Amino acid sequence: MPDEKRRLAIMVDYLFGRGVSRAIPKEGMRLEYSRRSGRVKLVYHDDKLFATVRPNGSMALSVYGASLLSRSRPFLRNCVTVVDDAVPFVRGGKSVFCKFVAEAGDRIRPRGDVAVLDSKGTVIGVGTSVLAGEFIRQFKSGAAVKVREGLET
Repeated sequence: MPDEKRRLAIMVDYLFGRGVSRAIPKEGMRLEYSRRSGRVKLVYHDDKLFATVRPNGSMALSVYGASLLSRSRPFLRNCVTVVDDAVPFVRGGKSVFCKFVAEAGDRIRPRGDVAVLDSKGTVIGVGTSVLAGEFIRQFKSGAAVKVREGLET
């Protein structure tokens, strides 16, 4: 359905920035709806989970979904890049601390969905930010991102 793809594109652009939806694959996207409310609940691409849509309208990306969107330059403003020492811990699902952050995007908001990247730009985890991007860059202690899913979890 073209209407479904348009709805998904609008949601992605609203949540992650204008133009990010261009990175969504043209074919193979499937939306699953809630039987109770009729709202979009899950988004799949080629039978792999792309994202879960929360009841409040926000989207919880999977590592797979974030890696597809990371091809889009505007999406990188929603990402945290960690130093190489922290990569194995994030891949295992551990939280990211401010002192291990090399870069943090300016679109990161507290409790927003964030992709965690290694120094090469590969998505190694997804989670929820604890702080805004500007504070993640400034602080040298404390949690920056609560990782929900690491690449190896």
